[in-house]
Amino acid sequence: MIMKKVSIKKRLALATVVAAITSCSVPKAVQQTENKTTPASYNSSADTAQTTLLKWKEFFTDPNLVTLIDTALAHNQELSITMQEIEIAKSEIRAKRAPLIPTMGGRVSAGVEKVGRYTSQGAGDASTDIAPGKEVPDPLTDITAGLYANWEIDIWKKLRTAKKAAVTRYLSTVEGKNFMLTNLVAEVATSYYELLALDNQLEIVQQNISLQKNALEIVKVQKEASRVTELAVQKFQAEVLGSQSLEFDLLQQIKEAENNINFLLGRYPQPIVRNKSSFTSLLPPLVKAGVPSQLLANRADIRQAELDLAAAKLDVKVARAEFYPSFGISAAIGFQAFKPSYITRLPESLLYSVAGDLAGPLVNRNGIKAEFSAANARQLQAMYNYEKNILNAYMEVSTQLSNIDNLGKSYVLKSQQVDALTKSIDISNDLFRNARADYLEVLMTQRDALDAKLELVETKKEQLTAAVSVYRDLGGGW
Repeated sequence: MIMKKVSIKKRLALATVVAAITSCSVPKAVQQTENKTTPASYNSSADTAQTTLLKWKEFFTDPNLVTLIDTALAHNQELSITMQEIEIAKSEIRAKRAPLIPTMGGRVSAGVEKVGRYTSQGAGDASTDIAPGKEVPDPLTDITAGLYANWEIDIWKKLRTAKKAAVTRYLSTVEGKNFMLTNLVAEVATSYYELLALDNQLEIVQQNISLQKNALEIVKVQKEASRVTELAVQKFQAEVLGSQSLEFDLLQQIKEAENNINFLLGRYPQPIVRNKSSFTSLLPPLVKAGVPSQLLANRADIRQAELDLAAAKLDVKVARAEFYPSFGISAAIGFQAFKPSYITRLPESLLYSVAGDLAGPLVNRNGIKAEFSAANARQLQAMYNYEKNILNAYMEVSTQLSNIDNLGKSYVLKSQQVDALTKSIDISNDLFRNARADYLEVLMTQRDALDAKLELVETKKEQLTAAVSVYRDLGGGW
């Protein structure tokens, strides 16, 4: 009994020495605090109301657009891929949870062994009697049935920290899904407004072709009356052909825009239901930006980067814990005999074992140091990515708010330009009929009016898409 106590004391002393040796040169993690500060406002605005509090079905009022977004959210392939990433992250949590509990298993085995007679084992078996007058059989069979268990005691919280990191990464994938929802809603809406703009530009070009054809007929009549030359006829003819060519270019762009929307909706090409009229009278949704600090809670990509940073910090703790010794316990209980009929004889056939081991790295720790250094670097990388996302979010919102303001002023001036040029077409035609203006003035007036109308539609599209961009950049839509 005294010897057993001495042995236990020696083992504890040895364990203490191992722990001291392995922990004396453990490197420290890099301690650096991320910068979360943001400016007090966007472009000197003090408005604290938030558009992102609106759900996307409240932000977008066009029923056709709402239907398209609903379909995209249900069938978009990229979103489905992201949902599987969430499932993968769930599995990682289960994988990290497993080492925290003992592993148990069962084992049944049977074998036969023939050892040499003139060996220590053979001589011992030959001189051993199982029962009076019975020797150990030769060859010797071995039948074993039992249970075993292994458990690593998480004394340094390494396993629990690894599980916590897996949970954090799972939450990060959820935020990644939210960020994709935001972008998908915005992309469908932007593509829809682009399609409406192309429809209106096509209508403008077709109206212009009709106008140009009428002007061409007038020029032909005047050429017969020797008031203009063949040059004027050919100039007008070329203008008609150019507009007709532009018509087919727009038809192709419309087809591409429809296919892009269908792709976002996860379906093969089919017509996109939409209202083509009154595009220029559409008003952009009202956007309220709030204050920049609200981005930290509203932007899914910022929240994702923050969770990635938290997971990276936990990884550093796990890597640091690898420098310390690990303590494991193993146990087994069962039955063992060389003959099936003996397997149930107790206590002779009973076997059991309990063992504990303390293991720690003493030499060749370069691999652990390399992983610890890499974990530190990944932590800093995650921190810089988090700060970059905050800065990028602020820049995006600030840029789009300025864009909305300037586009509103530009649209007013372009509308006035279109009105003036539309009136000038009738004036130039009247002057041309009365020989008070030449055909080049008529051509240039028609061309300028066409360009101005197309630019007006383009500006309206930019107004609508800018509002969508701000809604997305503020973190709305999920």
